[in-house]
Order: sequence, then structure tokens, then C-alpha cells
Amino acid sequence: MSAASIAGAAFLDDPAFRKVIAAIEQDGDRARVVGGAVRNTLIGEPVDDVDIATTATPDVVAARVAAAGLKAVPTGIDHGTVTVVAVHRAFEVTTLRSDVETDGRRAVVAFSRDWDGDARRRDFTMNAVYADADGTLHDSVGGVADALSGRVRFIGDPRQRIEEDYLRILRFFRFHARYGRGEPDPDGLAAVISLGEGLDRLSRERVGAEIRKLVTAGGAAPALAIMDEAGLLDRILPGGGKVERLAAAVALAARHGLSLGLEPRLAALAVKREGLMAALRLSGQEARRVETIVSWCGEFSVGMDASAVRLAVIRAGNEVAVAALILVAAETGIEPPADLLRLAGEFRPPKSPVTAARLIAEGYKPGPALGAELRRREAAWIAAGCPADLPPGD
Repeated sequence: MSAASIAGAAFLDDPAFRKVIAAIEQDGDRARVVGGAVRNTLIGEPVDDVDIATTATPDVVAARVAAAGLKAVPTGIDHGTVTVVAVHRAFEVTTLRSDVETDGRRAVVAFSRDWDGDARRRDFTMNAVYADADGTLHDSVGGVADALSGRVRFIGDPRQRIEEDYLRILRFFRFHARYGRGEPDPDGLAAVISLGEGLDRLSRERVGAEIRKLVTAGGAAPALAIMDEAGLLDRILPGGGKVERLAAAVALAARHGLSLGLEPRLAALAVKREGLMAALRLSGQEARRVETIVSWCGEFSVGMDASAVRLAVIRAGNEVAVAALILVAAETGIEPPADLLRLAGEFRPPKSPVTAARLIAEGYKPGPALGAELRRREAAWIAAGCPADLPPGD
């Protein structure tokens, strides 16, 4: 594979992909892969989605794929996008476009047949490289070189690109955290900082979706540190962020061969965790998980031993127990013993012999006293190492 071609990429030989391309490329229309599939192939990263750009208009795309026995779903018809389903796989097919009007959040577009014009309306050079079905690359903006060198660079004037859609401020940091190497592109960095007020115009849903991807990227902590220094995190998170705590947690987890998911990272980053749900439009499940992790951080701050860890696993699960141990260590600078981290990750508790039915059989009546005894017995069972049974009264 050379810088002029990605011939040999697995997705190019995918029968589903070939069916879609064959259906679209009729009567002089062309179809090319663009974006993440090309970028990731160039740098040796896995390819998840294959997006296709074409000169054919959405109605023509829909008619042609339907005639070929494929399913067309008008997922973004106003912006030229038709999702085509072939052999149970989905491909986003978008007509070449030019921007007629932008307001910093969304664009009104006109369909086009100009490949270079379509490339120049995109965000970053590494996302604007096109590939024919045979792997031949088309790069009018220097995206191949930037992808290979790990340089996240805006196409054309960074300020103009950002003012078209202020979400590109967050995308700049997210892409640098995921694909960048070294320091961020200075022109891009200066532009995103100077236009930071544009973040206030974005919906919380769009911000939340982008932050989820950013905080879980490999280079999240350095990118977030730059955002914090520039005052951008204060516009996104209530009270700003504690990047040092997140960096310490990620580093500690890596030293032990562990990884942290979204909720532990948010719990580590947030200063005012109670405002996260609204700020990032977290789901109820995500918000509850953050709160559970924070709650167990409090428990471990008071006392941390094998019994406490087993209780955390029983009540909240292995991942929460591991995350809480790591976050307490990140906050205090005192690492938990390796055996406790191992217990938090590997402990699989047997079914508890402590049940309400057992206590009722012993003579307890339903009510507060039964609940209190259940909690006491469970604590004793956990302290004893979770044996298969306990004698009556223990």
C-alpha cells in the first residue's frame, strides 16, 4: 500500500461495498470512499464505518440502489445523505455539496459535482481524502501527509471552518487526542481558542456526544489540559475540569494493565459531578453510574480493605469497584495495594446465603428489624470472605 493508493484494504473487497458502488456508478456518476475509512486505513487503524461520496443526487442514489435490490433509508436527505443497506451492512452515501449558508450550528447546502469543492468544505485535511473502488487516492488538500504525520489541520482558513460549525472546536481537540502526534497545529489551536465563545451556541446534545469521544481517546488528558488552560472546559463542564485527576487515574490504570471507560473518566474529570447530566445530556444510566462510582470513592476514602472491596463488587459490580479504587488513588496520590485492585477486578461472589426467607424461617417478622438483620448478616458474610453458608445467627 502506498501513499497514492489503499489497494488491498479489506473493505474494498467487501461484497456489500462492491454492490453499493456498482449500483451508484451509472450514467457517468462516480462514487468514492471518504473520511474515516480512508484515514484509518492509511494509518493502520481499524475501519468501522465506510462512508461514500458521490456525484449522484440523493433521489438518484435511492432509485438505483432500490433497483439493485438494496435498501435505501433517507437518513439525511436535506443534506444529501442516504443510508444504503447491503448484506446487512449500512453505508452512508452523501452527494457532493457546497455550503449555501452556515450559522455556526448547521448548514444549508447545494448539491454539486465538484470533488475539490466538496473536499474544501470539510473540517480537517485527514478527513478529506477520497478513494476510488480500486484504492486510488484523491487528495487535493494534503490530507495523506497530515494523516501519516499525525497533524490535525483545518482545511483552508481555520476561523472560517470553525465559524461554519462551532462543534469543530471540540472536534479539533478530539481528533488530536485520537490521531495527533506532538503539539497541536498552531494555526488551528489559535483559532479554536479565539472563537471559544462559539461553544455557547451549541446544543448540549452535540457537545455531550463529542465530549464522550474526547474523554475516552488515548490522548485525552493532554488535549483536555490545553482546553482547560484556555478556559474552554469552563464553558462545557460545571465548575470546569480536574484534568490532573483524570491524567493520574488513566496513568495508574495503565500501570496495572487496566483501562477506564466513559463514566470513570467523567467522574475523575468533573469538578461538580451533580451538573454533568444536564451539561452533557448524559443518559440516566450514565449519570447513575457516575454517581455510584463517586459514592464508592467516598466509602473507600473512609476505609479500604478486602471486605470493603468485596462489598463494592457485590453492590455495584467489578468495574465500579476498580474505578473507585483508582479514582481514590488519583485524588490522594496513594495507590491501593495490587491485591485489592486484583480482587476488585476478579472477585466473583457466590450467591449469598443471607436471604429474607432464611431470617423469616428463623422467626424474624417482616419490617425494619428484618432489614437491619439482613444488612448485618450480609456484612458478616462478606467480612468472613463470602463462604457458601453461615450458621444461623451469624
